Amino acid sequence: MTDELERKVGDHTISVSKPDKLLFPDDGITKADLVDHYARMAAPMLPFVRGRPITMQRFPDGIDRQGFYEKKAPDHFPGWVDRVRVETRDGSQDQVACEKEETLALLAEQACITPHVWLSTREDLSAPDQLVFDLDPATPDVGLVQHAALSLRDHLDDLGLTSFVKTTGSRGFHVHVPLERGDDYDDVRSFARELARHMADQDPDRLTVEQRKNKRGDRVYLDVLRNAYGQTVVPPYATRARPGAPVAAPLDWSEVHRTAPDHYTIATIGRRIGRHDDPWADFARHAQSLDDARGRLQERTTS
Repeated sequence: MTDELERKVGDHTISVSKPDKLLFPDDGITKADLVDHYARMAAPMLPFVRGRPITMQRFPDGIDRQGFYEKKAPDHFPGWVDRVRVETRDGSQDQVACEKEETLALLAEQACITPHVWLSTREDLSAPDQLVFDLDPATPDVGLVQHAALSLRDHLDDLGLTSFVKTTGSRGFHVHVPLERGDDYDDVRSFARELARHMADQDPDRLTVEQRKNKRGDRVYLDVLRNAYGQTVVPPYATRARPGAPVAAPLDWSEVHRTAPDHYTIATIGRRIGRHDDPWADFARHAQSLDDARGRLQERTTS
């Protein structure tokens, strides 16, 4: 077994200790494989992680063993790793912010399988620049969560809002709405909650806003709780700590009906990028205000 391997990523060389260590034992995926994945995915991934505080989900002994979440930037990280100062209940702390491809590779070297990011950036941590709906299915019926995603897209279209969808690499989909900065988290979450309730009222057999799992039945939960200060979301192209090493993959809306939430993996995402245009390439150019959508939503919920 190789004790150390060096990878040149960006402007720095990453020393990968124990590169042959199996992080996904059943799939033969090593730490070196994870580092290579994040180095390859850096170009399309960086626009969605830059300037955002990161919570590292680390599995030093592989996904078969207990992992942990780490928010504070470790003191041993090199000086070229960017940090962002975050206010918490316990005071200020520095968290990692991925501005460079080599930072993504370094996190992978630390067995950070999934870097979870905020919905706001260092420019104004209290004002999100995107809204997210986390569609959480209660059953393995992929058709139900596909229906939920497409129904949500239609409702957002009806309100005049452009939306983007990605697989989570887990059981559901994330639907994102790029925003102009201005509203705080409470305002954004309030809008998302009202729309989710409206959808659940219209389709009570398939959709729910019930937080308690034992009350959801077989319905898809429209989760809006990630729209809050300090909450995080899995960014595009991040790997999940699940068998097969599935990857959160941006989709075109036309692909949703034929794509399972865990369809793309470390082994297949590269081929997808090589054959398809990035469906989220113009995400930032669609930043929009919720002001008009609020009025339209109020009309629909009171009519």
